[in-house]
Amino acid sequence: MQELTKLPAAAGISLKPEYFDSINHCLETNIWFEVHAENYLIQGGPRLERLQDIARNFPISIHGVGASLGGPEPINPAHIKRLTNLLNLVPTAAFSEHIAWSGTEGNYLANLMPTPVTLESLNKTAHNIQQLQEALQRPILIENPANYLNFKGDMSEPEFMMSLVRKTGCGILLDVNNLFISANNTGIDPQRYIENLDPASLGEIHIAGHSADPIEKDLLIDSHDNDVSKGVWDLLDKAMSHIGPCPVLIERDANLPTFDVLIKERNMAQKLINAHKEVTSHE
Repeated sequence: MQELTKLPAAAGISLKPEYFDSINHCLETNIWFEVHAENYLIQGGPRLERLQDIARNFPISIHGVGASLGGPEPINPAHIKRLTNLLNLVPTAAFSEHIAWSGTEGNYLANLMPTPVTLESLNKTAHNIQQLQEALQRPILIENPANYLNFKGDMSEPEFMMSLVRKTGCGILLDVNNLFISANNTGIDPQRYIENLDPASLGEIHIAGHSADPIEKDLLIDSHDNDVSKGVWDLLDKAMSHIGPCPVLIERDANLPTFDVLIKERNMAQKLINAHKEVTSHE
């Protein structure tokens, strides 16, 4: 199979149709874009055609939200077929999915439900990852969740993730915003979490904005509707100190700013990546 990612060690942004026209005037070098797979599981049309055009000029990462890798059932074969068709139509530098439970009995849930961190769940999730990788003919990246409650398990979450890497040959998408939220909500040590990940398994990083729950003010929600917080920027810096420079995505899904504003935030991430490249080059 292919390498984990063909994305540059640079900063990218979530690609929304609202930004299609602005990309024609984008002057940034090494920029890349990520889209949600489920927004493009169609046979044709102008949106897919624009994505294909953009993929001819920029690296594209495709991020799935509906495979339900961590659910109790095998992946829906029809969903696998649609994903395979999409990757055949769009040159794809990396493909990622969540470790989550998002569907059952052919019905999709309106959320990413937590996957039990148990030996039984580990084997089922590994089977689903292998099934998807075989269909796509590439290793995928699996994303750590944002946790809102403490659940009992047979191992820690990073141990669960690394076990999946060893069993399937997949890689990890470290969502630093999710890790920051989980640390706030459940009390885990984010630095220890990062240190338990093998840097060689990391293919991509996500950062995003979050918000406080309107009722439980101390609870953070993975809302993707704000600027990246200082705490997440600081945790990203610590993560790259362990992992090294790698692709970093500014994830924004709601309350969208103008393209120029998002590019400014993207360039902040690029400066941090460049700083870690300089450190690496002197070691």
